[in-house]
Amino acid sequence: MDYDDMLDRALDETPDIDGDSERFDVPDPNVRQEGNVTVYENFQATVDRLGREEDHVMKFLQNEVGTSGHIDESGRARLTGSFSKRRISEALDAYVEEFVLCSECGLPDTKLVREQGAILLQCEACGARSATSS
Repeated sequence: MDYDDMLDRALDETPDIDGDSERFDVPDPNVRQEGNVTVYENFQATVDRLGREEDHVMKFLQNEVGTSGHIDESGRARLTGSFSKRRISEALDAYVEEFVLCSECGLPDTKLVREQGAILLQCEACGARSATSS
């Protein structure tokens, strides 16, 4: 068996990775004002799509927009203050960049793992591991 045959065989046996991050889209935030509170209606759907714990996403959102808030019994995020859809969307983009997309291959096939007190982003597609800010 020569090199080209072995290469062809290896490529045939390698699983396909649907290799572009375009397949990963975060739902646009559906937000509305309710008095002095911004209600993020589709927060639960967004968290499900991200594959992350709702408390982790909520804590990040609160830090990004500089407010307090909570998740209500219906799975909506309720943030104290008035925030535009654009502001929430920018905060979500920052979350995805930091805690979802692999810094090496750009795919969303990642999980958060805790190791010696640090949270690492581990990619299931390429195997890369990278530190996160929190």
